[in-house]
Amino acid sequence: MTDHASHRHDDIIDLLQGVKDFSVRVFPEKQELFSELAQGQSPHSLFITCADSRISPGTITQKGPGELFVLRNIGNIVPPYGEMLGGVSAAIEYAVMALKVRNIIVCGHSDCGAMKALMDPDRYGLHTMPTVGSWLRHAETARAVTRAIGDAGPEGGCDAVSTMAEQNVLLQLAHLRTHPAVAAGCAEGSLLLQGWLYDIGSGTVSVFDEHSTTPKTVDQAIAALRA
Repeated sequence: MTDHASHRHDDIIDLLQGVKDFSVRVFPEKQELFSELAQGQSPHSLFITCADSRISPGTITQKGPGELFVLRNIGNIVPPYGEMLGGVSAAIEYAVMALKVRNIIVCGHSDCGAMKALMDPDRYGLHTMPTVGSWLRHAETARAVTRAIGDAGPEGGCDAVSTMAEQNVLLQLAHLRTHPAVAAGCAEGSLLLQGWLYDIGSGTVSVFDEHSTTPKTVDQAIAALRA
């Protein structure tokens, strides 16, 4: 067996050991919770975020199984309704109409590979990943805005990446509002939309609400909702 194959087997063995630990130790400790969840789900929020392995919605929000309906993809993208009716559109429609979620969060993050690839396609080999390139066109407006307010070129640095991630969250919130189920829920007052930008290095979250493009701290966002 080659070293590469050996390491690959080590990785999957490690995952399986985790499953075993869950079954033997974690599951029995939360037997009542899982018995309830076995009967169905009623999450209060749809959490749309990036597929990046560093992002853990349950850890960031400190919520357990059954509380969040999580939708993940590269770049936390929401295609405008009708432009690409696929898994993302179906998940949003199902969450709002069938699960009756009361909140939708679009959560971007620092050091986002999707934003870096859009800023410098050649460096990140976007031409070798045509499907990824096509998908990221739904974030193109965020790149245009970032360039208009600053430097989003190859030498833009981490500040440009953060700015673009922020603009992308705002853009995807706008796309989200084109979905009929979401638009109806917002009009009825039964649905709250928020944009989050999670900073991996500091553990902080900036919050964008439906009425402002200026980020709030978590404390400010809580105070505004309680007012």
